[in-house]
Amino acid sequence: MAAMLSHALSFAALFSGGVYHIIAACKSHLRSHRDYAAQPFHPLPGARRLPLLLAMAALALAALRQAAAAAAAPPSSAARLAAAQSIVVLLLFFLLALSLVLRPLPPDLSFLFAALAFALRSTRLALASDDLPALCDRISSAVAASSSALCLALVVFPRSFALELAMAASVALQGLWSLQTGLSLYADAFIPEGCHRQLEPGAPTLCDLAESRLRAAVALNLALSVHAAVVAVVAAVVYLTVARPAGSYEALPSASSIADSDHVQMKIVGKSAMQA
Repeated sequence: MAAMLSHALSFAALFSGGVYHIIAACKSHLRSHRDYAAQPFHPLPGARRLPLLLAMAALALAALRQAAAAAAAPPSSAARLAAAQSIVVLLLFFLLALSLVLRPLPPDLSFLFAALAFALRSTRLALASDDLPALCDRISSAVAASSSALCLALVVFPRSFALELAMAASVALQGLWSLQTGLSLYADAFIPEGCHRQLEPGAPTLCDLAESRLRAAVALNLALSVHAAVVAVVAAVVYLTVARPAGSYEALPSASSIADSDHVQMKIVGKSAMQA
Protein backbone atom coordinates (compact mmCIF):
# COMPACT_ATOMS: atom_id res chain seq x y z
CA MET A 1 0.00 0.00 0.00
CA ALA A 2 2.83 2.39 0.86
CA ALA A 3 4.56 1.64 -2.44
CA MET A 4 1.36 2.28 -4.40
CA LEU A 5 0.85 5.56 -2.52
CA SER A 6 4.39 6.60 -3.40
CA HIS A 7 3.73 6.00 -7.10
CA ALA A 8 0.45 7.92 -6.88
CA LEU A 9 2.18 10.92 -5.27
CA SER A 10 4.92 10.79 -7.88
CA PHE A 11 2.24 10.79 -10.59
CA ALA A 12 0.49 13.80 -9.04
CA ALA A 13 3.73 15.79 -8.76
CA LEU A 14 5.21 14.99 -12.19
CA PHE A 15 2.02 15.07 -14.24
CA SER A 16 0.73 18.32 -12.71
CA GLY A 17 4.18 19.90 -13.04
CA GLY A 18 4.46 18.87 -16.69
CA VAL A 19 0.98 20.13 -17.58
CA TYR A 20 1.62 23.40 -15.71
CA HIS A 21 4.82 23.92 -17.71
CA ILE A 22 2.97 23.17 -20.96
CA ILE A 23 0.34 25.82 -20.16
CA ALA A 24 2.93 28.41 -19.10
CA ALA A 25 5.17 27.77 -22.12
CA CYS A 26 2.22 28.13 -24.52
CA LYS A 27 1.19 31.42 -22.92
CA SER A 28 4.75 32.75 -23.02
CA HIS A 29 5.19 31.76 -26.67
CA LEU A 30 1.87 33.26 -27.80
CA ARG A 31 2.49 36.45 -25.82
CA SER A 32 5.69 37.29 -27.68
CA HIS A 33 7.04 35.16 -30.53
CA ARG A 34 10.11 37.33 -31.12
CA ASP A 35 11.25 37.60 -27.50
CA TYR A 36 10.37 34.01 -26.57
CA ALA A 37 12.99 31.93 -24.77
CA ALA A 38 12.58 28.68 -22.86
CA GLN A 39 12.56 28.98 -19.07
CA PRO A 40 13.07 26.28 -16.43
CA PHE A 41 10.19 27.77 -14.44
CA HIS A 42 7.31 30.07 -15.33
CA PRO A 43 5.96 31.98 -12.27
CA LEU A 44 2.31 31.57 -11.36
CA PRO A 45 0.43 34.91 -11.37
CA GLY A 46 -0.49 35.90 -7.84
CA ALA A 47 1.65 33.18 -6.24
CA ARG A 48 4.95 33.24 -8.04
CA ARG A 49 6.81 30.72 -5.88
CA LEU A 50 3.93 28.43 -4.88
CA PRO A 51 4.61 25.70 -7.50
CA LEU A 52 8.29 25.62 -6.51
CA LEU A 53 7.48 25.42 -2.81
CA LEU A 54 5.06 22.55 -3.44
CA ALA A 55 7.69 20.78 -5.54
CA MET A 56 10.28 21.20 -2.80
CA ALA A 57 7.89 19.76 -0.22
CA ALA A 58 7.16 16.75 -2.45
CA LEU A 59 10.88 16.19 -3.08
CA ALA A 60 11.65 16.39 0.64
CA LEU A 61 8.95 13.81 1.45
CA ALA A 62 10.23 11.50 -1.28
CA ALA A 63 13.79 11.82 0.01
CA LEU A 64 12.64 10.96 3.55
CA ARG A 65 10.82 7.90 2.27
CA GLN A 66 13.93 6.74 0.40
CA ALA A 67 16.02 7.33 3.52
CA ALA A 68 13.62 5.15 5.51
CA ALA A 69 13.84 2.45 2.83
CA ALA A 70 17.63 2.61 2.89
CA ALA A 71 17.68 2.30 6.68
CA ALA A 72 15.38 -0.74 6.57
CA ALA A 73 17.40 -2.53 3.87
CA PRO A 74 20.32 -4.84 4.79
CA PRO A 75 23.75 -3.18 4.85
CA SER A 76 25.56 -3.07 1.49
CA SER A 77 22.51 -4.53 -0.26
CA ALA A 78 21.42 -3.49 -3.76
CA ALA A 79 18.21 -2.04 -2.33
CA ARG A 80 20.13 0.25 0.03
CA LEU A 81 22.47 1.41 -2.71
CA ALA A 82 19.55 2.08 -5.07
CA ALA A 83 17.77 4.06 -2.35
CA ALA A 84 20.94 6.09 -1.75
CA GLN A 85 21.16 6.96 -5.43
CA SER A 86 17.49 7.96 -5.41
CA ILE A 87 18.23 10.33 -2.53
CA VAL A 88 21.05 11.92 -4.53
CA VAL A 89 18.76 12.46 -7.53
CA LEU A 90 16.01 13.93 -5.34
CA LEU A 91 18.49 16.26 -3.68
CA LEU A 92 19.66 17.49 -7.08
CA PHE A 93 16.10 18.40 -8.04
CA PHE A 94 15.56 19.96 -4.60
CA LEU A 95 18.66 22.15 -5.01
CA LEU A 96 17.48 23.19 -8.48
CA ALA A 97 14.08 24.23 -7.10
CA LEU A 98 15.75 26.02 -4.19
CA SER A 99 18.01 27.97 -6.55
CA LEU A 100 14.95 29.08 -8.55
CA VAL A 101 13.31 30.30 -5.34
CA LEU A 102 16.31 32.14 -3.87
CA ARG A 103 18.36 33.36 -6.80
CA PRO A 104 17.57 31.87 -10.21
CA LEU A 105 20.48 30.56 -12.24
CA PRO A 106 20.74 31.47 -15.93
CA PRO A 107 18.26 29.33 -17.89
CA ASP A 108 20.98 27.38 -19.70
CA LEU A 109 22.64 26.39 -16.41
CA SER A 110 19.29 25.39 -14.94
CA PHE A 111 18.52 23.18 -17.94
CA LEU A 112 22.01 21.68 -17.71
CA PHE A 113 21.43 20.95 -14.01
CA ALA A 114 18.06 19.34 -14.82
CA ALA A 115 19.64 17.27 -17.61
CA LEU A 116 22.16 15.88 -15.13
CA ALA A 117 19.43 14.98 -12.63
CA PHE A 118 17.28 13.27 -15.27
CA ALA A 119 20.32 11.39 -16.59
CA LEU A 120 21.12 10.07 -13.11
CA ARG A 121 17.48 9.08 -12.67
CA SER A 122 17.57 7.13 -15.92
CA THR A 123 20.72 5.23 -14.87
CA ARG A 124 19.18 4.38 -11.50
CA LEU A 125 16.03 3.01 -13.12
CA ALA A 126 18.08 0.97 -15.58
CA LEU A 127 19.58 -1.08 -12.73
CA ALA A 128 17.05 -3.88 -12.42
CA SER A 129 16.82 -7.66 -12.63
CA ASP A 130 14.83 -9.72 -15.12
CA ASP A 131 11.34 -9.42 -13.59
CA LEU A 132 8.19 -7.33 -14.04
CA PRO A 133 9.59 -4.28 -12.15
CA ALA A 134 12.53 -4.40 -14.58
CA LEU A 135 10.16 -4.03 -17.55
CA CYS A 136 8.54 -0.99 -15.95
CA ASP A 137 11.87 0.52 -14.92
CA ARG A 138 13.39 0.18 -18.37
CA ILE A 139 10.57 2.21 -19.88
CA SER A 140 10.89 4.77 -17.06
CA SER A 141 14.60 4.94 -17.80
CA ALA A 142 13.95 5.66 -21.48
CA VAL A 143 11.47 8.43 -20.67
CA ALA A 144 13.83 10.01 -18.12
CA ALA A 145 16.68 9.81 -20.65
CA SER A 146 14.51 11.62 -23.20
CA SER A 147 13.85 14.39 -20.64
CA SER A 148 17.60 14.69 -20.09
CA ALA A 149 18.28 14.89 -23.84
CA LEU A 150 15.59 17.56 -24.29
CA CYS A 151 17.04 19.65 -21.46
CA LEU A 152 20.46 19.46 -23.11
CA ALA A 153 18.90 20.48 -26.42
CA LEU A 154 17.34 23.53 -24.74
CA VAL A 155 20.81 24.57 -23.59
CA VAL A 156 21.85 24.73 -27.24
CA PHE A 157 18.53 25.96 -28.70
CA PRO A 158 16.90 28.05 -25.95
CA ARG A 159 14.45 29.75 -28.33
CA SER A 160 12.85 26.51 -29.55
CA PHE A 161 9.25 26.35 -28.39
CA ALA A 162 8.88 22.79 -29.71
CA LEU A 163 11.75 21.57 -27.54
CA GLU A 164 10.35 23.17 -24.40
CA LEU A 165 6.91 21.74 -25.13
CA ALA A 166 8.41 18.28 -25.67
CA MET A 167 10.43 18.55 -22.46
CA ALA A 168 7.33 19.45 -20.42
CA ALA A 169 5.38 16.64 -22.10
CA SER A 170 8.11 14.15 -21.21
CA VAL A 171 7.85 15.16 -17.54
CA ALA A 172 4.07 14.65 -17.67
CA LEU A 173 4.66 11.27 -19.31
CA GLN A 174 6.99 10.30 -16.46
CA GLY A 175 4.14 11.02 -14.07
CA LEU A 176 1.67 8.88 -16.02
CA TRP A 177 4.17 6.05 -16.23
CA SER A 178 4.82 6.21 -12.49
CA LEU A 179 1.09 5.63 -11.95
CA GLN A 180 1.10 2.81 -14.52
CA THR A 181 4.05 1.18 -12.75
CA GLY A 182 2.27 1.27 -9.41
CA LEU A 183 -0.89 -0.23 -10.91
CA SER A 184 1.01 -2.93 -12.81
CA LEU A 185 2.98 -4.00 -9.74
CA TYR A 186 0.60 -3.54 -6.81
CA ALA A 187 -3.01 -3.45 -8.09
CA ASP A 188 -4.32 -6.98 -8.68
CA ALA A 189 -6.71 -5.84 -11.42
CA PHE A 190 -3.81 -4.38 -13.47
CA ILE A 191 -1.12 -7.03 -12.94
CA PRO A 192 -0.49 -8.70 -16.35
CA GLU A 193 -1.84 -12.17 -16.88
CA GLY A 194 0.64 -14.86 -15.85
CA CYS A 195 2.36 -12.59 -13.29
CA HIS A 196 1.71 -12.48 -9.57
CA ARG A 197 2.73 -10.66 -6.42
CA GLN A 198 4.87 -12.50 -3.89
CA LEU A 199 3.79 -12.76 -0.28
CA GLU A 200 7.09 -11.50 1.16
CA PRO A 201 7.09 -7.74 1.88
CA GLY A 202 9.18 -5.87 -0.67
CA ALA A 203 9.49 -8.88 -2.99
CA PRO A 204 9.13 -8.08 -6.71
CA THR A 205 6.14 -9.06 -8.82
CA LEU A 206 7.20 -12.04 -10.94
CA CYS A 207 6.09 -13.62 -14.22
CA ASP A 208 6.34 -17.41 -14.12
CA LEU A 209 6.97 -18.18 -17.79
CA ALA A 210 8.92 -16.53 -20.59
CA GLU A 211 5.67 -16.24 -22.56
CA SER A 212 4.09 -14.37 -19.62
CA ARG A 213 7.03 -11.95 -19.52
CA LEU A 214 6.74 -11.36 -23.27
CA ARG A 215 2.99 -10.73 -22.97
CA ALA A 216 3.60 -8.34 -20.08
CA ALA A 217 6.24 -6.47 -22.10
CA VAL A 218 3.83 -6.06 -25.04
CA ALA A 219 1.07 -4.87 -22.69
CA LEU A 220 3.39 -2.32 -21.08
CA ASN A 221 4.53 -1.03 -24.47
CA LEU A 222 0.88 -0.60 -25.45
CA ALA A 223 0.23 1.26 -22.20
CA LEU A 224 3.19 3.56 -22.92
CA SER A 225 1.77 4.33 -26.38
CA VAL A 226 -1.60 5.18 -24.86
CA HIS A 227 -0.02 7.44 -22.22
CA ALA A 228 2.09 9.21 -24.86
CA ALA A 229 -1.03 9.80 -26.96
CA VAL A 230 -2.85 11.19 -23.91
CA VAL A 231 -0.01 13.63 -23.22
CA ALA A 232 0.06 14.70 -26.89
CA VAL A 233 -3.70 15.33 -26.85
CA VAL A 234 -3.39 17.31 -23.60
CA ALA A 235 -0.61 19.46 -25.10
CA ALA A 236 -2.65 20.10 -28.27
CA VAL A 237 -5.80 21.00 -26.32
CA VAL A 238 -3.83 23.33 -24.06
CA TYR A 239 -2.23 25.12 -27.02
CA LEU A 240 -5.55 25.54 -28.85
CA THR A 241 -7.27 26.74 -25.68
CA VAL A 242 -4.55 29.26 -24.88
CA ALA A 243 -4.29 30.41 -28.50
CA ARG A 244 -8.04 31.09 -28.87
CA PRO A 245 -8.03 34.44 -27.01
CA ALA A 246 -4.84 35.40 -28.83
CA GLY A 247 -6.57 34.80 -32.18
CA SER A 248 -9.66 36.87 -31.40
CA TYR A 249 -8.21 40.23 -32.40
CA GLU A 250 -9.63 42.10 -35.37
CA ALA A 251 -7.98 41.39 -38.69
CA LEU A 252 -5.53 43.96 -39.98
CA PRO A 253 -6.62 45.92 -43.08
CA SER A 254 -5.40 44.45 -46.35
CA ALA A 255 -3.57 46.35 -49.08
CA SER A 256 -6.66 46.44 -51.32
CA SER A 257 -8.86 47.87 -48.57
CA ILE A 258 -6.27 50.56 -47.84
CA ALA A 259 -6.13 51.48 -51.54
CA ASP A 260 -9.94 51.67 -51.76
CA SER A 261 -10.03 53.87 -48.67
CA ASP A 262 -7.41 56.22 -50.13
CA HIS A 263 -9.37 56.38 -53.41
CA VAL A 264 -12.59 57.34 -51.62
CA GLN A 265 -10.79 59.99 -49.57
CA MET A 266 -9.23 61.50 -52.73
CA LYS A 267 -12.69 61.75 -54.32
CA ILE A 268 -14.08 63.52 -51.28
CA VAL A 269 -11.18 65.93 -51.21
CA GLY A 270 -11.60 66.62 -54.96
CA LYS A 271 -15.27 67.38 -54.63
CA SER A 272 -14.65 69.67 -51.67
CA ALA A 273 -12.01 71.60 -53.67
CA MET A 274 -14.38 72.07 -56.68
CA GLN A 275 -17.18 73.29 -54.44
CA ALA A 276 -14.82 75.75 -52.82
